Amino acid sequence: MELPKTPSMRLDGKRALIAGASSGIGLACAVALAEAGAQVTLVARRADRLAEITQAMTARGWQARALPLDIADIAATEAAVAEAGPFDILLNAAGLARHTRATDTTPADFDAVMGINLRAAYFLTRAVAQGLLAAGKPGSLINISSQMGHVGGPDRAVYCASKHGLEGMTKAFALEWGPARIRVNTICPTFVLTDLTRPTFEDPQKRAWIEEKIKLGRPGAVEDIMGAALYLASDAAALVTGTALMVDGGWTAE
Repeated sequence: MELPKTPSMRLDGKRALIAGASSGIGLACAVALAEAGAQVTLVARRADRLAEITQAMTARGWQARALPLDIADIAATEAAVAEAGPFDILLNAAGLARHTRATDTTPADFDAVMGINLRAAYFLTRAVAQGLLAAGKPGSLINISSQMGHVGGPDRAVYCASKHGLEGMTKAFALEWGPARIRVNTICPTFVLTDLTRPTFEDPQKRAWIEEKIKLGRPGAVEDIMGAALYLASDAAALVTGTALMVDGGWTAE
């Protein structure tokens, strides 16, 4: 009798581009993919921080290189990805939040959040896909979205709009590139304690709201996202595309 074989979650021989890799979820995902054997290219604006991370990762025997880049600069990003690629995997964790009541939103805040969370994500994902299409290679393209891409939240109209847009973009990309075996998905975390979310956690009223909504009774840690990233990047998720992987502690189950 021949039994099924569990698909491997190893990434040996794969090249991964990690955007937003200098801290938080992006750094954690870069570690997860590198530890699984991928050659990771770390993207962020802070060249000194990337150099420090690259040194620490290569000291572990992992394959890592730094690519200082502001993904909001679309032309520079497309040129850099074309030159350094093709990449088998994209993990885009770059993000921005400016939380205010909708009546207080300024055009500058709206443009800044949309510029990173949706516009930059769109063109970065497209740039990596173009490299795969030109090379005739399959791939896995992952954007870090949010539970707020599926629900609403107080003082988060712009942030929610950007993440809902990211979810729609993901579905459309998945349809367009599926025939080329390029998978496109999102990971949707709940509140994860990072530098981006620290001001929210420092507000007792907001922290109480978070802890009440998360059914597992605790906020997220970056380690909670690492397995999800590895799964979607690997052959274990070979039939998964156009979907959102919720890592929200049950927030959206209501």
